[in-house]
Amino acid sequence: MWSLLRGQIALRKINQLALQLGRLIENNGSISVSQFMDEANAEYYNTRDPLGADGDFITAPEVSQMFGELIGLWGADMWLRMNKPENTHYVELGPGRGTLASDALRSMTQFDFTPEVHFVETSDALRLKQKEAVSDANWHDSLENLPTDGPLIIVANEFFDALPIRQFVATHSGWRERVVARDRDQFMALPGNQPTDIDIPQGQRELPPGTILESSPVGTEMMYDLVARIKRQGGALLIIDYGYDKPGSGDTLQAVKNHEAANPFHDPGEQDITAHVNFPELANICRASDLKVSGPCSQRDFLITLGIDQRALALLESSPELEDDIRAAHHRLTDASEMGALFKVMAVTPNNWPDPEGF
Repeated sequence: MWSLLRGQIALRKINQLALQLGRLIENNGSISVSQFMDEANAEYYNTRDPLGADGDFITAPEVSQMFGELIGLWGADMWLRMNKPENTHYVELGPGRGTLASDALRSMTQFDFTPEVHFVETSDALRLKQKEAVSDANWHDSLENLPTDGPLIIVANEFFDALPIRQFVATHSGWRERVVARDRDQFMALPGNQPTDIDIPQGQRELPPGTILESSPVGTEMMYDLVARIKRQGGALLIIDYGYDKPGSGDTLQAVKNHEAANPFHDPGEQDITAHVNFPELANICRASDLKVSGPCSQRDFLITLGIDQRALALLESSPELEDDIRAAHHRLTDASEMGALFKVMAVTPNNWPDPEGF
């Protein structure tokens, strides 16, 4: 009975957001893909814990403790090689359930590195989970209130992919921004009416009709803020996400629900909508500010360089009864057919900081 009631409540939520967006489109005309994605993901993340077997997807920290432990060792190594600067803070953007931070902090304490913890998180539902994992963390709605009194070790794991994107499509009449309209009770994407050639880089304006280019103004603005902080305060930024390591084109907007691919324009607010991260663009922002960029490289290469093989062997020796689980987790994190090749890793540091490990 309770599961049926929960299903009815969820259905009302779906209908409510869909009706709101439908009325918005009916009254004001089509909306941008960016606005649709922003509205849908805000509802999605604020109303549930989407992670784990009972959720919609599983992130690397949920696959195995090895992932977070190695990230912790990576951060501790940076701190040690900079001669243990005072007031160094650990910052995580979109920390999920807090699993990564919990595992990372446990590794850091082995080297007497016990930084103050700061989470940038807007979801009330996920904040509750994070408090269970890291009870003494400090929570922030944005980057603005992060501490300014020392270096920052910033980790962004599967964070940039969920930020809203704009899509532009080449037509026979020039470039148009992709917008979302409503056809009966379904949402659909199509080229808008207004020319947007001015938003397309000069060297890409002659691409053939049908070509789709994507940009993330929100992600770009956030990257500029992060770069300014790293440059001013010192520290390191580690980005782990799926994306492309060379400039490209194409529609990468996607959704997942119940661990399966879904139409991103169906069920707004009831599924996770993401897009591939443009690592070359993020790297260019850093280099333009005279910061050092390491990578991007594959998650496989990064984790193997940090010692995931050795960590897996140690876990097998201490917990032989978990051999199947440990080997399966190692495979999922590193194999090219799983997360190993799809996910990329990039680090950003000031020029006077040591080269980070893993690259």
